[in-house]
Amino acid sequence: MLVNLSDVLTSEGRQMTREVPLEMTRFEIGRESFEIIEKSPVSFVFTNVKEGKAKISGRVEITFQTSCARCLTGVRTTLKLEFEHFVVSPGIEDTDVDDLSYMEGFQLDVDAFVHNEILVNWPVKILCREDCKGICPVCGQNLNMGECGCDTFVPDPRMAVIQDIFNADKEV
Repeated sequence: MLVNLSDVLTSEGRQMTREVPLEMTRFEIGRESFEIIEKSPVSFVFTNVKEGKAKISGRVEITFQTSCARCLTGVRTTLKLEFEHFVVSPGIEDTDVDDLSYMEGFQLDVDAFVHNEILVNWPVKILCREDCKGICPVCGQNLNMGECGCDTFVPDPRMAVIQDIFNADKEV
């Protein structure tokens, strides 16, 4: 959805409040895609700060269906985003404004704007719980459900040369 900001950008001191429905149904990052299962309307406050420049502030809450990074169990992840950015009229240069990829002339692309906010605020690692044990590297069982009994001993790689000596003696 596009929001026209021409009134705010051209009228000094002008302020506009809008609640805009989010049309996005999935969030894609790299090769991964996450379904949006709940979302609130995006609350915006647009304020003119000087001729041709406006501040965009607001918030949105989005819940995604994701997977635990350790055990791959499905996890509901909620992001509560609060933002504050500056935009300028087309043709105006300003050092306070970093990215205008979500602006199309005087129009703000709400989905592109929210996508950028999600991208910046996406968690580094999503876990089902803080003490998640993950999965067994041998059989793949979820270790949160119980131990599997597999031998998961990993030898110290610095001792590999000594192990080779012992293995060579066994062959003779």
